[in-house]
Amino acid sequence: MSASLRKSASMYTEIQRERPDGGNILTHPDYIDGNPDLIKPKKLLNPVKASKSHQELHRELLMNHKRGLGVESKPELQRVLEHRRRDLLIKQKKEEEEAKKLQSPFEKELLKRHQRLDQLEKEQEKQEDHAPEFIKVKENLRRTSTVTGDEKAA
Repeated sequence: MSASLRKSASMYTEIQRERPDGGNILTHPDYIDGNPDLIKPKKLLNPVKASKSHQELHRELLMNHKRGLGVESKPELQRVLEHRRRDLLIKQKKEEEEAKKLQSPFEKELLKRHQRLDQLEKEQEKQEDHAPEFIKVKENLRRTSTVTGDEKAA
């Protein structure tokens, strides 16, 4: 087996030696030949890298890297502002909870009744949605007939 492996390896090296271009499959561009009639292509600019925001972000990342700060760490100003926002939200939640605790029994009862009325309205809307079409039309006809009857009497 090793003899056949050597034979195939030597065949491969012979094929590589016979190729005049050194095995390079890629074609060479025509403008390298020095033909003055051809327009030489220019490298296009990457619009992302050319943008100011990308350059500023890259500069900030480089400075953070030089200082030894990780990508995860935030600038001091941003940390302080987030801390203030978090404290403010916590404070508001506490005030809302205290306000709920300090409600009088009358206010609590009003809130319960309001919630019950909302529930009843939702249930009625659901029942009306499930009613067949002809019942809805019949109710509309009754309304129009009573309205026209009242108008004739007046």
